[in-house]
Amino acid sequence: MKTFYWLLKREFWEHRGGFLWAPVITGGIYLLFFLIGLVWALGMARHGFSMDGNEMGDMFAQAAAGHSQHVGEVLDGFIAFSVMLVLIVCGFVVLFYCLGALYDDRRDRSVLFWKSLPLSNASTVLSKVVSAGVIAPVIALVVGLLTALVQLVILLIAMAIHGVNPWQVLMQTHLLRMTVTAVSLIPLSALWALPSIGWLLLCSAWARSKPFLWAILIPAIANVLVWWFSVVGLFSTHFAAGWSRVLARLLGSVFPNSFLYWGEPDLHFDAMTNGGRLADSSQLIGNAYHLLASPSLWIGVLGGTVLVAGAVWLRRVRDDS
Repeated sequence: MKTFYWLLKREFWEHRGGFLWAPVITGGIYLLFFLIGLVWALGMARHGFSMDGNEMGDMFAQAAAGHSQHVGEVLDGFIAFSVMLVLIVCGFVVLFYCLGALYDDRRDRSVLFWKSLPLSNASTVLSKVVSAGVIAPVIALVVGLLTALVQLVILLIAMAIHGVNPWQVLMQTHLLRMTVTAVSLIPLSALWALPSIGWLLLCSAWARSKPFLWAILIPAIANVLVWWFSVVGLFSTHFAAGWSRVLARLLGSVFPNSFLYWGEPDLHFDAMTNGGRLADSSQLIGNAYHLLASPSLWIGVLGGTVLVAGAVWLRRVRDDS
């Protein structure tokens, strides 16, 4: 267990730029543009320009009129967007991390050093799986929530300056509920991402060059062939549509919480909201965890396990010397 812990620390140390600084920089850039937009909107309002159609200006107008519930809904939207933005960047980080995780060791020959240590190939590859499926999303989520918190504080300060009671507005937001929901979805998101992580690691362990090209090219060719066979009548359109979802799962599930968008139809993001507002936290979590009863989740977990096992085997036998 201690060895595995140090393997995880090694992954973080070697990829700190992607795991930590990419989300931090993303959050910082978002806050900068948000602050610029806020100053611009308030400046326009101060000089008597109409703020019709401007969400920021409309929010301040609603707050001044005492409609704190509407303002709370808008703030929830800002919070969700800031967290989602950081998680999207995390998805790209994990994508390229997995593609280089085993390929880079072979390219710079550092794999020879690591193989000389009393470390099994399985534990080394599993440390990369955990780093991609758990460590990176957790760090991104923490950074996203901190970004949302700073954004919320900036807005509340601006409202207080303009004579709005910030405490009354704060009581209409759901930052704690959204935090609990996001944290609760991490295990489910990790399970959903396993096929994609396994496929990318397999390509990283197998490709002699350009693993990104192979990871994209093989599914793309397969998709074109299935589409062509469906056109000529060899495959049904239902099969072709199902195959497209398989490919989306294979390449896109590295993005945290992607199951909300192409999971089971009744678990889509739209079904997890209530009239455009956030539903109760327990309802959101309960709806999401219904996915555990879905065969598609466990078929993906099984397929991902096979792909990870293939990556372990390739790391053991691959010799590019």
